[in-house]
Amino acid sequence: MEREVTDEKLRKYFRITEEALERLEVAVHEKSLLHAVARDFLTMARSYFEDAKYYYEKGDYVTAFAALNYAHGFIDAGVRLGVFRGEDDRLFAFG
Repeated sequence: MEREVTDEKLRKYFRITEEALERLEVAVHEKSLLHAVARDFLTMARSYFEDAKYYYEKGDYVTAFAALNYAHGFIDAGVRLGVFRGEDDRLFAFG
């Protein structure tokens, strides 16, 4: 059982989350009430991803890892809700 957040593990999850953000598509029409939800989820995912980079650069791997998990949580929640299209099960929990 691993008990520490390594640089290698962080770089792996940065790559996965960054690729998920790049490939993510909003799945609802812009006039839909859920479009605002999609925008909010995407904003939160991107914000947490940027936070993760900030903490990684400061050497705070635990907080960076937590922020990455929050970022990907918003991505996966959006896919599960149906406001994002995510087909790749390597990138999206519900793809």
